[in-house]
Amino acid sequence: MAQRTHTVAIIGGGIVGLATGMELTGRFPGLSLAVIEKEPALCRHQTSHNSGVIHSGIYYKPGSLKARLCVEGVDALLRFCQENEIPYDICGKVIVAITEDEIPKLGELFRRGQGNGLKGLQMLNGDEIREIEPHAAGIRGIRVPGTGIVDYARVSEKYAEIIAERGGTIYLSNEVVGLERCGELTIIETSQGSIEARFVINCTGLQSDRVSRMAKAKLDLMIIPFRGEYYDIVPEKHHYLKGLLYPVPDPRFPFLGVHFTKRIGGGVEAGPNAVLALKREGYSKTSFQARDVYEYLTFPGFWTMAAKHWKMSMGEYHRSWSKAAFVRALQRLMPELRSEDLVPGGSGVRAQALDINGKLIDDFHFVYSEGMMHVCNVPSPAATASLAIARHIVDTVVQREAISLAVLV
Repeated sequence: MAQRTHTVAIIGGGIVGLATGMELTGRFPGLSLAVIEKEPALCRHQTSHNSGVIHSGIYYKPGSLKARLCVEGVDALLRFCQENEIPYDICGKVIVAITEDEIPKLGELFRRGQGNGLKGLQMLNGDEIREIEPHAAGIRGIRVPGTGIVDYARVSEKYAEIIAERGGTIYLSNEVVGLERCGELTIIETSQGSIEARFVINCTGLQSDRVSRMAKAKLDLMIIPFRGEYYDIVPEKHHYLKGLLYPVPDPRFPFLGVHFTKRIGGGVEAGPNAVLALKREGYSKTSFQARDVYEYLTFPGFWTMAAKHWKMSMGEYHRSWSKAAFVRALQRLMPELRSEDLVPGGSGVRAQALDINGKLIDDFHFVYSEGMMHVCNVPSPAATASLAIARHIVDTVVQREAISLAVLV
């Protein structure tokens, strides 16, 4: 096969990789760009398995990269959807405290939202919660009017369409199996032959640490896959939910707890839990890949995390295998819900970075090696923030000594 040469190559055809490709081809017209995807179609993993929520930025620590890019990303995403006639719904969200000990945590969320510049936040008492969500429990709450829903697979398809219109090349079914830096070029070995590029951006999500290690990047982290499972609410009970309904999250974890979400295409789902997946791209309870399990069992940080959070993990596994336990967790938010109101829904796998000290990395995280930038931790709200993340990546790339504007142009 003839060797394929480009100025910039992006490995990974999910929403972040595609947004980055669109940002590059928009900022540098005529740029020779490749997007390399191992699957036969784009967005087969995190992008197409998420809940479709447009996050407002209320959860994230003010001043963090995640907070800034989420807030910037919401505005950019909504403009993009308007310009390209992609349906979305800013339906709002209510976060509820069920017990007295959750009220201080709720207050901290409110302060974070204010610190991140969110507009229209409103503290609610129990009666005010039920004026917005008549079937919800809760003694205190926060109304977050800027939260919404969209189909991120459709958004990503438009990103890819724009890349192609601008002359970018998308290689499907090209799994990257090796990386080698030779002078000013990186040779990307794929299952379909070699691709050369002056600069490479690794946006491979669940595989990002492996691709980083192929490039000999210095990593003190590993991607740990967490599977989230959903139930769908039967159509007769869709009226139970008006917008989105969330609990107060546990601040020890980068997960939001089981919640209720409307879908832009219709329907209501409940979940997800967060269980350790036994396969990086495994979407069922029985999914298993020995290599994946071996890697994280031999990573020092895994055992530190396990020792610290094993009780939480057991609870999540119990809800995974017991519908009754899952229903009880949901009934904290919506007491009228019954087991017969729920049918099994979809699932997704979150790429969560864990450092060598056993800490789940909360903020977005990037690593660099010669001629490459590695996007190593961009979990939720990455889809919401995709356009802002793309701008950050491209800004960083052109500012570093490894690559200059002259190279890109």
